[in-house]
Amino acid sequence: MSTEHTNTPRADSPQSAAEAVRGARQHPPVATPAESDPILELAQAMEGPLRIPAHTPDAVRDTVASLERRLIGGQREFRRREVASEAGVSLHSARKLWRAIGFPELSDDEVFFTQADKEALGTMVGMVREGKLTEETAISLMRSVGQMTDRMVVWQIEALVEDMIANQNMSDRQARRQLFSLLPEIIPAIEDLLLYSWRRQLNSAVHRMALRVETGVAAYQQDSGESDGGTPLPLARAVGFADLVSYTSLSRRMNERTLAQLVQRFEAKCAEIISVGGGRLVKTIGDEVLYVAETPQAGAQIALSLSRELAKDELFPQTRGAVVWGRLLSRLGDIYGPTVNMAARLTSLAEPGSVLTDAITANTLRNDARFVLTAQEITAVRGFGDIQPYELSAGEGEGLVID
Repeated sequence: MSTEHTNTPRADSPQSAAEAVRGARQHPPVATPAESDPILELAQAMEGPLRIPAHTPDAVRDTVASLERRLIGGQREFRRREVASEAGVSLHSARKLWRAIGFPELSDDEVFFTQADKEALGTMVGMVREGKLTEETAISLMRSVGQMTDRMVVWQIEALVEDMIANQNMSDRQARRQLFSLLPEIIPAIEDLLLYSWRRQLNSAVHRMALRVETGVAAYQQDSGESDGGTPLPLARAVGFADLVSYTSLSRRMNERTLAQLVQRFEAKCAEIISVGGGRLVKTIGDEVLYVAETPQAGAQIALSLSRELAKDELFPQTRGAVVWGRLLSRLGDIYGPTVNMAARLTSLAEPGSVLTDAITANTLRNDARFVLTAQEITAVRGFGDIQPYELSAGEGEGLVID
């Protein structure tokens, strides 16, 4: 997969990473109290789907709460077992559907669901019971909706924020705060547009299928959209790759059915793990998956879980991966920049079955007992100079629970 998205120099000067690591060894970082460490605070808040960082202003909390009630159809009232029970399905089956649409992993005690969530689950379960869909197809449909709408809203938010920065002279932070006030005014219009567009696209697809049946057209050439020429926005994220080793040679020995099964299972498994870890699947391209997470801790947990869980499946060849915490550019639901390139380079350097990270990310994770970081040989990396890779391994705790 090509990762040459930009030639912009990385803000943390990767060419001097080796020197930075040597300095860190001589002067190890002093532990920062949890309450004054914004990354740790955010990581702790992300451990639960309803937690908000402690230092969030009250006005922002109130605005988010009001907007949430409007978006999700009311107050959160129900726990996962209550919703599954009313739909008449096992919690295991309900969780499959929720994971497919991208919900985080929940405990039995978390009050997360609304009446609208009950109705949505009941709708999908009802179509399976009526024989309109198999469970596998229902999960596939839920995943398509979850992944496409997730990418869509990220794209829309970044477009709105970029517009405010460019045309209203706001900073990135000011624009994101202003978004809370803007969204209630435009939600109805966007919602109507989404339904309109979906129906139009579905109608076009129906016509194309009919055309194929009637005329025997073998292929259909889909029009490509125009690229957006605006300036993207910088964000701090954990960027990770997971890659199937020797996929190209392996695929040559597979028949079409087996190859399709491999690719589909790989995508589904990765999507599930990333969802459970609270990350976002950006895209899959054959043998490789690209994802982001809000914190380096979340990204590291996902990376280790991908390595562990994919190794358990005998259909897959060995995997390798990397995760890097840094700044990136988000555009059209995709991500770009030196952080993405660094993660890709480290993935290509990783030994089968291992996960690599860079010195900056390693230093961020160093005091977290859940991770073990082992320095590797300093290596020259194209576009970055000499860097100090670290192998990331599991430390204390069981990591993400995938059942």
